[in-house]
Amino acid sequence: MKRIALLITLGICFATSQAQDISDGLRYSSNQNLGTARYTALSGSMGALGGDFSAISSNPASGAVFLTSTLSLSSAFNNINNSSNYFNNEEEASKTDFSLNQLGAIFVINNANEESSFKKFTIGLNYNQSNNFENQLFIAGTGNNTIGNFFLEQAQGMPLNLLDLRSGETITDLYQYLGETEGSAAQNAFLGYQGFLFDPLDPGNPLNTEYISNIAGGVFNQEYSYLSQGYNSKFTINFATQVTNNLYFGANINTHTIEYDQSTFLLEKNNNPGSIVRSVGFENNLSVTGSGISAQIGGIAKVANNLRLGLSFDTPTWYQIAEETTQSLKSSRVFEGKTLNEYIDPRVINVYEDYNLKTPAKVTASAAYIFGQSGLISFDYSYKDYSSIKFSRLNNYYDPYFDMMNNNIKNTLKAASKFNAGAEYRINQLSLRGGFHYEETPYKNSEVMGDLTGFSLGAGYNFGRFNADIAYSRSEQERNQQLYSIGLTDTALINSVYNNFILSLSFNL
Repeated sequence: MKRIALLITLGICFATSQAQDISDGLRYSSNQNLGTARYTALSGSMGALGGDFSAISSNPASGAVFLTSTLSLSSAFNNINNSSNYFNNEEEASKTDFSLNQLGAIFVINNANEESSFKKFTIGLNYNQSNNFENQLFIAGTGNNTIGNFFLEQAQGMPLNLLDLRSGETITDLYQYLGETEGSAAQNAFLGYQGFLFDPLDPGNPLNTEYISNIAGGVFNQEYSYLSQGYNSKFTINFATQVTNNLYFGANINTHTIEYDQSTFLLEKNNNPGSIVRSVGFENNLSVTGSGISAQIGGIAKVANNLRLGLSFDTPTWYQIAEETTQSLKSSRVFEGKTLNEYIDPRVINVYEDYNLKTPAKVTASAAYIFGQSGLISFDYSYKDYSSIKFSRLNNYYDPYFDMMNNNIKNTLKAASKFNAGAEYRINQLSLRGGFHYEETPYKNSEVMGDLTGFSLGAGYNFGRFNADIAYSRSEQERNQQLYSIGLTDTALINSVYNNFILSLSFNL
């Protein structure tokens, strides 16, 4: 598989069509169980506890629970292992990554006026990685559908004179022109035609709109590789206050960053009788950058000596996103008894018009019971309606593609609940922790993607002036991954196991 970085190209195409789909909306709307080691060890169930930098991301009132000004940083070792089953053939692939996933500082200002109801104010700054996109997937098997159909279906109805090179015109010229005037479907059809995957039904007619495949039916040996890298991060400015001895309130202003690169490569071979084309290699690269803004409000109340309740609300995140793509095609065919190889590489970057993405709002209710100095149990419940994901143009003008996709999102996705539970037991300066997390699938059809389940473990030690914490989190989820949205729509069953190891250090300032 070629490296994921986009190659230096000869041309830039400002494409008129879209590259977005439901998976993009979900990718930037979901959060992994990442953060500080204590937060991870308790499976994120800290909305009513506070006093932790990642807990501030769950409930802004958590900032007011800090007793002293504190600095914290966390590093993570992340691993994902994917098992695929495609036409009863099983394959595995894994990817590991090291990252600085949390860095923050909070400053506590105690109110010297003892008669005031406001006991203290806190101001916090925190960087938290909410999603790690490092991933690798390998699918292989023998199917009865061909990638040739992906190109053939997009060519049907398209005039032949759009796909034929004119005198003096290059692959780059026509590919770029099609992207600017006709969109990505025309570009895909052009690649397939230039790779001899199909021929016109009436080759002498420049207005021909019907095509026949040069790949005969039968069985096809296919290998599909997927590689991605990047992250989704959040930088938070937190303001919180303690009112009397029992109430805490806070608010967050968040800025979000998206960095995402994806590369896919499909290799297909066949020996079917009557097939002119014997092999096809199809590569696609995607590069995404984005920035967004959101806000949160929350509160924590001590309703009894040992019982705390929390409630928080996250606004939607409003993103502005930019995307670029490149693609190329290789084919091998038999012509007059000879094997001919074609390589169609337009060396053009398709630059799509920036667009807006609104992710769902979220409500979280939390509870925690504290057993004095011995330990605690905690629970968080979150609700997020993924059917409210919405794509739009920057100037909010009507776009039929986005309108169709937003309706598809409403018909395909649903609201999902998330349950996090954790417990901590203290032995002098040593704390032992564990947790469980469960998240419902955002799809109405659970066969597309199943529920996510997992557990976590951890420990921490208080050295007085600083704390050291470690955690391990494991999550598992199944999904059926469709190779392409058109033509080759076969799916592979994917089982993904996420392993995260976190080390955190926090210092009293």
